Amino acid sequence: MATQYSHCSSSSTAFPPSSFKNERYVYGKSVTVPTRAYFARWVSHDHSGKHFELKSSNGHPLNAVSFEDASGQRLPLSELGEPDSNLSITIVGASGDLAKKKIFPALFALFYEDCLPENFTVFGYARSKMTDEELRSMISKTLTCRIDKSENCGDKMDQFLTRCFYHSGQYNSEEHFLELDGKLEEKEAGRLSNRLFYLSIPPNIFVDVVRCASLKASSTTGWTRVIVEKPFGRDFESSGQLTRCLKQYLTEDQIFRIDHYLGKELVENLSVLRFSNLVFEPLWSRNYIRNVQLIFSEDFGTEGRGGYFDNYGIIRDIMQNHLLQILALFAMETPVSLDAEDIRNEKVKVLKSMRPLLLEDMVVGQYKGHSRGGKLYPGYTDDPTVPKNSVTPTFAAAALFINNARWDGVPFLMKAGKALHTKRAEIRVQFRHVPGNLYKRNFGTDLDKATNELVLRVQPDEAVYLKINNKVPGLGMRLDRSDLNLLYSARYPKEIPDAYERLLLDAIEGERRLFIRSDELDAAWTLFTPLLKELEDKKIAPELYPYGSRGPVGAHYLAAKHNVRWGDLSGEDS
Repeated sequence: MATQYSHCSSSSTAFPPSSFKNERYVYGKSVTVPTRAYFARWVSHDHSGKHFELKSSNGHPLNAVSFEDASGQRLPLSELGEPDSNLSITIVGASGDLAKKKIFPALFALFYEDCLPENFTVFGYARSKMTDEELRSMISKTLTCRIDKSENCGDKMDQFLTRCFYHSGQYNSEEHFLELDGKLEEKEAGRLSNRLFYLSIPPNIFVDVVRCASLKASSTTGWTRVIVEKPFGRDFESSGQLTRCLKQYLTEDQIFRIDHYLGKELVENLSVLRFSNLVFEPLWSRNYIRNVQLIFSEDFGTEGRGGYFDNYGIIRDIMQNHLLQILALFAMETPVSLDAEDIRNEKVKVLKSMRPLLLEDMVVGQYKGHSRGGKLYPGYTDDPTVPKNSVTPTFAAAALFINNARWDGVPFLMKAGKALHTKRAEIRVQFRHVPGNLYKRNFGTDLDKATNELVLRVQPDEAVYLKINNKVPGLGMRLDRSDLNLLYSARYPKEIPDAYERLLLDAIEGERRLFIRSDELDAAWTLFTPLLKELEDKKIAPELYPYGSRGPVGAHYLAAKHNVRWGDLSGEDS
């Protein structure tokens, strides 16, 4: 049964988001500080004495604060004096797995690396009854010191846990959020208050929480921001409804739609590789690229998430967001700057240029039970939380095309699945054959082996490698396909930060480049909604594939139809 979203009309009176402002008198100047639509932006500024340095995902230092006045004029920190501010982070749904396994550990990692301001508090909010000490005990089990300063790990952990508190309340209760507001104010102790809410909750209660938090627990002196986890609806209509409801209480600039794949190191590096290396940018078009493959596979099934997963399926869960966002970043034109709006504008252009998805360019599958090595692996419908007659796909492959001058005719092949033979996420760029190749006799009839291929392995074992043709040393003329390999673990021994660390830091800083704008979301759903509706209306039966296999055979036929061979099935690096 589809998730039902809260109706906007059921909420209390909505105040215009832009009307929350606060008059502050600072060092002889009367300054109107917008409390909802703006954030104290971090800019480069030199301080003497104790000081921490932050960097946002675009590489700029985040060392100080400036404000905008009522006319929109930026007032530098040197004019205002450094305000005594406090950052309050509230994790709504604090007792859930995402909060325990990802969000609290990411906040601790930021604290461990001195990336959080001096005055900060973390509040957990959920319906479960719990004391502050019980919360600390729960999250301490998932905190790790993954960095090389582990000698003071215990001390740092204790310091972080003393900043963590808990408040129990209903998600739709303005009274309970007013109580939370009182606790936040007590910890803020009269300082300028900046508040970040992370919604680690099911989407059907997003609007209730945003309504209550906005009306009863917003900052009255600083900024208020909300991080929203996917899924952002399940089709174009429900996504639009959710956005309209959220915007009754928040401005677009206050909404941070998080897709954690955009925070992964190799996805971040994609634009750097392309735009800062002359060897790649001239080749980044239909003239030299034969196809692009976006591959996501997991070697486990739904594992207890069957009930949730059955309502969405692999297309909504992975393709429509993670892989499509990577595709847009890969294919976009050069933005005017690294500013968030410039980059997001180019991504939207790509999404709006895409050819409508047809059923004939999609293959769906579902894993079935399989016995291997004396162990029985259950099928998808063996999960007691999944209906026995479910046709929800656990695997999907699709061929997408971009109708613009740069990419006309180039197939972008997506593949995502659960219970496959390996766990991986990668971007594979297969280049065209060398025209009139002098050495084609040395490759035999399989010219694909002579094709250059650029691979960005997002996970596991992050790497960038380029497949080239090379002469094997010796007296004869024997050619070999070799890799020019950048293996991150060898080149950069320091452990790579988790994607949630980067995204949380960006949200605190106000950097929106890695978050999804509402028109991006609309364009993504416009592409996938008609296909999803057709699949569900016609009850298309997915092709069955054994647990632990390479997926349904139909995916190979789909690739062959577009004269493509899946790069991850070549046997060379799988």
